[in-house]
Amino acid sequence: MSNVLLKKILFVVAFMATSLFFISFDNSKDFELSKNLDIYYTLFKELDLYYVDDINSGQLIKTSIDKMLESLDPYTNYIPESKIEDFKFMTTGQYGGVGASIRQSGKAILIADIYEKFPAYNAGLKIGDQLLKIDNTVLENKTTDDISELLRGQPGTKISLLVKRPGVEKPLSIDITRELISIGSVPYYGKLDEETGYILLTGFTEKCGTDVRNALAELRNENVKHLIIDLRNNPGGLLIESVKIANLFLPKNVEVVSTKGKFQSQNNTYATTSEPLDPKIALTILVNGNSASASEIVSGSLQDLDRAVILGEKTFGKGLVQVTRKVSYNAELKVTTAKYYIPSGRCIQAKDYSQKNADGSIYVIPDSLKVEFKTKAGRQVFDGGGIEPDITIKEEFLNNFLIKLHNENVFFNFATEFVKKTPTIAKDFEVTDQIITDFKKFVAQSDFKYKTKSEDELEEIKKTIKRENLDTNLYTKIDAVLSDLKNETESLIDRNKEEVRLFLANELYSRYYYQKDRIIYQLSKDALVDSAIAIYKDKVRYQNILLGKAGNHLLQKQ
Repeated sequence: MSNVLLKKILFVVAFMATSLFFISFDNSKDFELSKNLDIYYTLFKELDLYYVDDINSGQLIKTSIDKMLESLDPYTNYIPESKIEDFKFMTTGQYGGVGASIRQSGKAILIADIYEKFPAYNAGLKIGDQLLKIDNTVLENKTTDDISELLRGQPGTKISLLVKRPGVEKPLSIDITRELISIGSVPYYGKLDEETGYILLTGFTEKCGTDVRNALAELRNENVKHLIIDLRNNPGGLLIESVKIANLFLPKNVEVVSTKGKFQSQNNTYATTSEPLDPKIALTILVNGNSASASEIVSGSLQDLDRAVILGEKTFGKGLVQVTRKVSYNAELKVTTAKYYIPSGRCIQAKDYSQKNADGSIYVIPDSLKVEFKTKAGRQVFDGGGIEPDITIKEEFLNNFLIKLHNENVFFNFATEFVKKTPTIAKDFEVTDQIITDFKKFVAQSDFKYKTKSEDELEEIKKTIKRENLDTNLYTKIDAVLSDLKNETESLIDRNKEEVRLFLANELYSRYYYQKDRIIYQLSKDALVDSAIAIYKDKVRYQNILLGKAGNHLLQKQ
């Protein structure tokens, strides 16, 4: 940052501080603000002038802004001009680019997924391709953020990629013309059986309410009597879209959500504005711990109004509303301005960011302080911790071994090798025991290393034995146990065989089929969806849940 620009920035800060001081000196809060802005200005000026090394003023100020906002809550963020397009993508689902996602594997940047019918797909790019160059930029030591920035651009502009394809000796040059990429929030909908329709909703971007309406209209034409809306892993998005979706099933002029903030202008009530598309269809909403914000407005309001059976795990518990405010130099501030409340009157925010525990962690509202509310039919519900499903079905726990295999791209890399030898697979493909045996060999020959908690604890015991000068035979015995543990990877694969089979199935299927077919394949193995259909078919039980005659049942996902 040039000295001239730095002086301009500091002058603005100083001017703000001085103005506030003279205009509002009699207000203690404004005086405190002006005083601290003045301190910040003088401190930064002295730091820039006297610090032993040259400092990056812009980066230092950005760090101070980020840390300041981080102390408030995770959702209040500064968005510099360079990141505005990324932020817009989160709300619109649109960006200029090639229609592919990337992932890092060691030092290599690989194509992780390709969206059907977009430029990367049309140009013949494949999952597993390694990116070497984009135009004239060599990608060595570049981050995934750097490369995403290079791949994006104005629709109609051209980009040249140099890629290394597994099984192909020489690098390939691929030319692509960027397009406007639109990633819809409803990647799939369809019939699961004669009576049940299914809609997968992955986010609450602009116009997703219309997408859900169109999907529902088509399913109604196929005479579905029961609809499953899948909100699992849906992080939320635009509040108004959640109201539109709830309106598909609720009468006109019914309150869906209200917001309460510091100012009167932030206190708003959002009600349905039109007649419902289908006020009678049996409705099941699937949720889990990653269903948040707008997902909780939909599931919570439909639960409060006894309009849907909620199935799965307790939701995330995000009951905070953010808006964006313009700030200098084309940047924006995303700031929490209010809390939202669903029809029963409850706020489902789980964490109180204004309070900290003694150890500095965020205060989580304990069960003993949660307040009871009632649904329209008199069912008992609580605030302060997400939406509790009507039927709780626990998802299978992923242990550290499986997570490490996934995070270190072991399943991904195995799939890349598998494709080289297997040109096609059937749509009803199954991972055989032979494929799992091949996977075990692949892991054994790879650089994958898994250190168990037991190994860490035994290493600590070894240090204690050495420190206390105990019998060296103990040291030798522990080494023998450690040696056995280091050869435990194959046994761990066997003990997690069915989970490994599922990971491999999803990864392998993604190499041969695109998103829609992959979702259909995954649904065929989805135990929670099976449970939703079974509960609906037990008509008495389904109605008793909505009437408050059936308690919350805990089921274990099989």
